[in-house]
Amino acid sequence: MAKKSRTKSATLGVSKFGVVDFIIYLVLGLIGLCMVLPFLYVVAGSFATEKELTERAFFIIPTVWSLNAYQYAINTAHILRGLRNSICLTILGTVTCMLFSMTFAYPLSKQHFRGRNWIMNMVIFTMLFSGGLIPTYLVVTSYGLRDSWWALILIGAISPFNMVIIKNFFQGLPVELDEASYMDGANDLQIFWKVALPLSKPVIASISLFYGVGFWNDYFNAMIYLESSEKFPIQIMLRSIILQSSTIADTVTDYDINGAPPDKAVKMACTVIATVPILIVYPFVQKYFTQGVMVGAVKG
Repeated sequence: MAKKSRTKSATLGVSKFGVVDFIIYLVLGLIGLCMVLPFLYVVAGSFATEKELTERAFFIIPTVWSLNAYQYAINTAHILRGLRNSICLTILGTVTCMLFSMTFAYPLSKQHFRGRNWIMNMVIFTMLFSGGLIPTYLVVTSYGLRDSWWALILIGAISPFNMVIIKNFFQGLPVELDEASYMDGANDLQIFWKVALPLSKPVIASISLFYGVGFWNDYFNAMIYLESSEKFPIQIMLRSIILQSSTIADTVTDYDINGAPPDKAVKMACTVIATVPILIVYPFVQKYFTQGVMVGAVKG
């Protein structure tokens, strides 16, 4: 009887576990659809005509395929130049921010570093309070950085949140590695370069993605500090395209006869142009992403 009871309990446990798994996967699947379907609609709408966007509330495959929105976006502004500027700015900014963040976080992760608690308190203070837009603008102007990409990079060269994650990751590395390296005659710089960095691929990949997405999506700082159109990133150019198409669409109602830009389709095309490049990068760092963030968040 006891054996049958244990067998029955185990069967019920497996059955309940299967039901729980099904509910979890169902909820996650619904959440995934809620996130994917709007993006698919935006992609489909960017290839649709303005008439179809007006008449159909939602669709995944357009009835009539059209490249008018992309042609208008490309012909109206220098999209390729904006993409080039954004790619260069993102790469340069990400490398610079990672260099400052890594070299700042590594000493703070060492228990024997004098003043580390005082410095960490100062870092936390900057997470709660900032100088504000006007003082920052005055500092950038006084250093002659206005109308330069360095104005966009240096004002946020170290993100306190990202730096703390990197510091906690370094702090979670085995202390024995440092002791063995010291015994072999290595100094702190050699340990950082040859021991710590090779073990930090997960946190490097995840934090680089954070910085890269921030630089790619940033338009406010570029709008404030940049003056030359040759230096504008893609976000500023897409913003101007959307504003221009909206202004023209307000005065013209017959899109087919008058040849006015398809307002809704242009907005969707600009969204696709601004989103797809950064999505292409994500699969290459996805395997490191979760590991790097979680380890850096819970250790130390």
